[in-house]
Amino acid sequence: MAVALSGGGDSMALLHLAADWARTHGRRLLALTVDHNLNALSADWTRFAGEAACAVGADWRGLSWDAARAGPGLTARARAARHGLIADAARAAGARVVLLAQTLDDVAEADWMRARGSTLGRVREWSPSPVWPQGRGLMLLRPLLEERREGLRDYLRARGQGWIEDPANIDERFGRSRARAALRARAGDEALPLEGGGLGGGVVAGLSDQAGETQRASPPAPNQEPQRVHPHPRPFPPRGGRELGLAWAGVLEVSRDVSGSALAAALVCAGGGATPPRGERLAALRARLAAGEDFTAGLAGARVEAAGASVRLMREPGEMRRRAPGAVRLTPGAAAVWDGRFEITATEPGWRVEAAAGRRAKLSEADRRVLAALPAAARSGLPVLMRDDGRGPILAWREATVRALGARRLSLALGETTQEAGLFHPMHGETPPTDLFSWKDC
Repeated sequence: MAVALSGGGDSMALLHLAADWARTHGRRLLALTVDHNLNALSADWTRFAGEAACAVGADWRGLSWDAARAGPGLTARARAARHGLIADAARAAGARVVLLAQTLDDVAEADWMRARGSTLGRVREWSPSPVWPQGRGLMLLRPLLEERREGLRDYLRARGQGWIEDPANIDERFGRSRARAALRARAGDEALPLEGGGLGGGVVAGLSDQAGETQRASPPAPNQEPQRVHPHPRPFPPRGGRELGLAWAGVLEVSRDVSGSALAAALVCAGGGATPPRGERLAALRARLAAGEDFTAGLAGARVEAAGASVRLMREPGEMRRRAPGAVRLTPGAAAVWDGRFEITATEPGWRVEAAAGRRAKLSEADRRVLAALPAAARSGLPVLMRDDGRGPILAWREATVRALGARRLSLALGETTQEAGLFHPMHGETPPTDLFSWKDC
């Protein structure tokens, strides 16, 4: 398990709590510190965090954001870089859960900022990493959302543990600092004004502003039996039905009464992007589905084909032609993500991944039979392998291990995985039926 450690009071308290838990349960704890290179003292802060992590028996790794530059959107850019660095390091270490130290004060500050026009998303205790594809299969656990900042500092004082105070926290050029100052100035500060939780996190960051369709779900500790919470009633056909039958090929299926936030999440997962749709176009699409209309439409890089009870989502071929994914060269044994939708691992050198578009006529008869069973619009968006010696194209499943990412990504976004162990298990729909790519058919 990993913990994000800045050296500030909140993350230092979380480090101590997590280290106590890890010792009790015989777990390895990895602390990750990101140096944003935005302050002359940042190297000293990073060193302090590393020493603190080692003192409590945690492994530690320092990470550096080397593309730091001043200018508009600095806070958002730093946040995205931090999440990306942490996700890469956590996955490399074999962790699938990262602990973050947001508190009740952070929630109140974010509510204050949103009330004044900020698009900052709401956070959940248990949510997917917001970066894609670095954060694939990675969950964030925020166990301190009901704790006050000052209470955590009292805890550290009792342990004789110091912490860092970043001067940016009182620099009112930043929205978060203005929020802190405003809330401190309020009378009755002990009663923080809170709006409550939301879907937040992962591919659905910020969607909770579109009608309160979700409940706040409290996650279990990694070894605790959870209470299963489904924030979206019946977003998909019943489990065991057709909804995952073509997921291996990047085709997802939803029901016509899907909620707006679940539909947005499904669209971005099918399209392989990172920015969910919102507003009038999403509302109009959902209304057409609810009305029972048969139609084809595109949104967020995804194509929607609604016919009868069937609503299928897949990569939009027109969008793929306009913004074609580049070729990805495969390194044996190293998983590579192509088009945000497929994770591909080759066993031998010399292969690269490209789209089937423009190459389908050159596929083998067996590969063309596989394509014929898929929706026509989905066929050109599948990955094929091309070899440096001229061999190919062949559907990627023939010579590599291919895992479709959409189904698991969507499941995590909707809060359907509530146990750490579930993040390591294969998911139905990630890979095709075992006999689909049998060499006897080639």
